[in-house]
Amino acid sequence: MLKANILGLISVQTTEKLRLYAELIRFNRPIGTYLLLWPTLWGLWFASEGLPNLKLLIIFSIGVFLMRSAGCAINDYADRDFDMHVSRTKDRPITSGKISANEALIVFGILVFLAFILVLQLNLNTILFSIVAVILAATYPFMKRYHHFPQVHLGAAFAWAIPMAFVAITNSAPPIEAWLLFIASLLWTTAYDTQYGMVDIEDDIKGGMKSTAILFGQYDTFIIGVLQLITLILITIVGILTERGFVFYLSIFIAAAMIYYQQTLIKNREPDKCLQAFLNNNYLGMAIFIGILIDYWLD
Repeated sequence: MLKANILGLISVQTTEKLRLYAELIRFNRPIGTYLLLWPTLWGLWFASEGLPNLKLLIIFSIGVFLMRSAGCAINDYADRDFDMHVSRTKDRPITSGKISANEALIVFGILVFLAFILVLQLNLNTILFSIVAVILAATYPFMKRYHHFPQVHLGAAFAWAIPMAFVAITNSAPPIEAWLLFIASLLWTTAYDTQYGMVDIEDDIKGGMKSTAILFGQYDTFIIGVLQLITLILITIVGILTERGFVFYLSIFIAAAMIYYQQTLIKNREPDKCLQAFLNNNYLGMAIFIGILIDYWLD
């Protein structure tokens, strides 16, 4: 009986720890995974001309989940002292004291190690490119203490999967299309993460944090719109260079309509609506990917 009770207690404690680790990596909030997945898929489809290898598709998809999860763990580690003063984040696993900062670092290390094991299945050039991805992911959370462009840093981290996808498929230097997509994804991420920053802008100012939402000030909505517009222009140029068809351009038009919708949401800078605009970017990225997917399928 005593043994059964002890085993039951261990089981409960283990289950609770796993739940907290899942909360740490935002397993129940996959929006970040989606936002990283869409540009990765853009890159894979363009690089393979519409027919990516199943092995590569699986490796990159799992890698997206692992690296986004690792990013969440290191982000909460970096913000552990700041988050306790923000109502939206004060109950996160580290700030609430339910797991330690060292545990978060261990989770980060394990996830990065697993991602690296995946990358080892690819060519040497892709492995070398993956080192940059880890550096970008590990350093991003600390940038808001030093400059006003952590959103750009995040954009580079999220967009780096694009040249990696090209290198994984071609085993050569990424072509101009890859870098145009990289810049497009970087600007898109900067725009939607600025929308996200507008949600917590007052807390960030009080805490001495820096962000594009603070830097842009009264011009925030205008600059977000410009960044998103340039994003669509660059993706359109890639479509022209790769001779895409009507369905691709239709998806660009749909994405433009979503950008207009987001502008209507953020125009008064209401936190709830800024968050809603941020979340809408999942559908924007999805719409572009579906356009690429169907257009290549019809080609």
